Amino acid sequence: MKELLYGLVTGIMFGFLLQKARVIRYDKQIGALRFMDMTIVKFMLSSVFVGAVGVYVLKDLGLAKLSVKSTVLGGVIPGGLIFGIGWGLLGYCPGTSAGAVGEGRWDGIWGILGMLTGAALYAEAFPYLKKTVLTWGDFGKITLPQVLGISHWVVITIFIISGLMLFYWFEKKGL
Repeated sequence: MKELLYGLVTGIMFGFLLQKARVIRYDKQIGALRFMDMTIVKFMLSSVFVGAVGVYVLKDLGLAKLSVKSTVLGGVIPGGLIFGIGWGLLGYCPGTSAGAVGEGRWDGIWGILGMLTGAALYAEAFPYLKKTVLTWGDFGKITLPQVLGISHWVVITIFIISGLMLFYWFEKKGL
């Protein structure tokens, strides 16, 4: 029960930050898709930075355990394409659709309906996909530090420094 409460609190905080950063706005979504406004990229990379540090601090302290999913290209590539096409057509991803509806913009409801429809179709097709597509390009449970044979802190540090350099470049270009 405590985990559900933590999830609810962090979800509310994340939603608040999404709204404050204005990344659930249609114009920001389209700006990101057209590479004209990198607000969403900066917001999401910042979230990944904080999440990576937080997760690995908790892991190193023995307070959390990583649960790595298998890397299966047969699922990731078509899933990413479907997600990207939906985002491009609608101008919202599923999370920002929910945020848009929460702000009273009803055009986001199409994203929520698409997400629910996609989940239902995936659930129905899963037995077939599990035997076919979801076996293609199965690399198992791998992580970048494991593949490179180096500490996760080295990878995280390089990732954050690279991201900060990218942020600087975005700001210099007015993105």
